Amino acid sequence: MSTAEFESVQTLEEQMVESAAPRDLAMDARNLSVWFGKRKVLEGVNIAFPERTCTALIGPSGCGKSTFIRTLNRLHELIPGAALAGSVLYEGKDIYDADIDPVHIRLKIGMVFQKPNPFPSMTIRGNVLSGLKLSGMKRDDHDAIVESTLTSAGLWNEVKDRLDHAAGDLSGGQQQRLVIARALAVEPNVLLMDEPCSALDPASTLKIEETIRELSKNVTIIIVTHNMQQAVRVSDHTAFFLAAENEPGHVVEQGLTTEIFSNPKDQRTLDYVNGRFG
Repeated sequence: MSTAEFESVQTLEEQMVESAAPRDLAMDARNLSVWFGKRKVLEGVNIAFPERTCTALIGPSGCGKSTFIRTLNRLHELIPGAALAGSVLYEGKDIYDADIDPVHIRLKIGMVFQKPNPFPSMTIRGNVLSGLKLSGMKRDDHDAIVESTLTSAGLWNEVKDRLDHAAGDLSGGQQQRLVIARALAVEPNVLLMDEPCSALDPASTLKIEETIRELSKNVTIIIVTHNMQQAVRVSDHTAFFLAAENEPGHVVEQGLTTEIFSNPKDQRTLDYVNGRFG
């Protein structure tokens, strides 16, 4: 890490100390192991996610970060041959209990994927409201929902005069922020983001990061990222995943982002955040 980047970490110290204060947990993954068929891809993952914080999941490609984040709202189980052991607690209950409705879980624990996936022929307004319609949620204040969610996603001022235009007319960065607004419309408590900026230009990435920082004041954010500087900029906490050859991924180290990047306890963490591998 360069001197400038390290100093950037230090400037966040007071903010991170505040984040370290005791909070209720939004989610808690306990002893989570994951398989695809006979191949074990994650082993013994334990991560607690405090409410109204942002946690970054970092690590080389293939160490199970994206698989893990998909277990947090039961998307993993949609893959043929997928299996899981352990538990994921949300509101005090395991989301994999037999009496838990996965549709409800995916409403309260939303997901933003790597590539923007709005409905391109649907209007901007229609995209924002589509989650409400698909879920059957009854809300009458549609105009207020559209404005508030697009504002939260940092997009309102750019599109407020063309809400009836097709979403496909937007740039890639705008489409990703529209997808975030769509996810926010159903009022999730947790928002999962799987490399949401990897397909975007630097200017769009900056806007998404600003959106993440603002959203994490009210919504718990869990983000997979390969961009170490992005993890420093947006997250309060960081978990470092690693997988040895032919071995399942696991968490090497986790903690406050300032600690992980400036004073990690494990040499492998230090080597990774300094770009020596991965």
